Amino acid sequence: MKAPQIQTPALAHSTQARPFRPSKALAYLLAIVLLVAVTLPLGTYQTDVYRKLLLWIAMALGFNFLFGIAGQLAFSHFSFYGLGAYAVVILWTQAGWPFPVAVAGALILCCTVALAVAIPATRLHGFYLALATLALAQLVTMLLNEGGTLTGGANGLANYPAPSVLGLRLEGPLLTTLLVTVLVTTFAVLRRLDRGDFGRSCRAVRDDPAAAAAMGIDVVRTKVAAFVLTGVFAALAGMCYAFVDRNVNPAAFDIEYAFQLLFAVVIGGVGRQWGAIAGAVLVYLLPLILSPLIGHYHALVFGMAVVLIMLLEPRGLAGIWQRLRAGRTR
Repeated sequence: MKAPQIQTPALAHSTQARPFRPSKALAYLLAIVLLVAVTLPLGTYQTDVYRKLLLWIAMALGFNFLFGIAGQLAFSHFSFYGLGAYAVVILWTQAGWPFPVAVAGALILCCTVALAVAIPATRLHGFYLALATLALAQLVTMLLNEGGTLTGGANGLANYPAPSVLGLRLEGPLLTTLLVTVLVTTFAVLRRLDRGDFGRSCRAVRDDPAAAAAMGIDVVRTKVAAFVLTGVFAALAGMCYAFVDRNVNPAAFDIEYAFQLLFAVVIGGVGRQWGAIAGAVLVYLLPLILSPLIGHYHALVFGMAVVLIMLLEPRGLAGIWQRLRAGRTR
């Protein structure tokens, strides 16, 4: 006779996906309204910085899922950001595709590239995966620089008009609303996946692939799905970036930004969404604040701040916040 399996309430709760509640949809809608309203008192320069900060946070959320939850240290994340930006502009302005079709085509292209990279990359782990994706990032940068009239070379593509959707031009408050919607959607989707079966599978593969396979998890499919999903989200953010300044060039997607993205996630707290948000805000805004005050020494001060955070709390800003909450509770 088979012994009955006893499952504690806590374990039973953790093995079931939480149902989506209408209150969450209202909370996300309210977040969109508030994030758009932030730009109302801002000037032109401040609004431009705010828009790029929104995209930087969206990128950090995607990389946090890929690195912190799925355990894949890939430096190609920013490459998909650039591919998405270039693809939508080329398909729309040079190929003459209707804008919605150009967006769909760019997403399919980036998804295909991500899939082509992810399938062989699943055989690599840790440092070797980082090197392989670093080489891919360098290759993408070289292709953008040497693309001739297709990519505009080192000068990139500029002076193209703002697209229209349903008779409305994507500029001003409408563009800000689009950027905020992309950010909130990225946050909501990745949070939902992280708390569901897919997120648990990614964490299991990250911690011990052999044990995950023994539990019936398809390790290869999980890795590929995480890589492609985050790559598509990065491409979507890149498409939005293409219409913030209406100018794309290879320097905007240089490999150094991939390392800054890694710093943002590590500083904020690996594997934690709110930590990724805090880290992205710090990494993006701190140089802008320090540069007018101390000039080119801002890089030194920024590096010292990063080292101090990691020495005081290896879990990053999320760990510091947890310490403060625990102290206040006691």
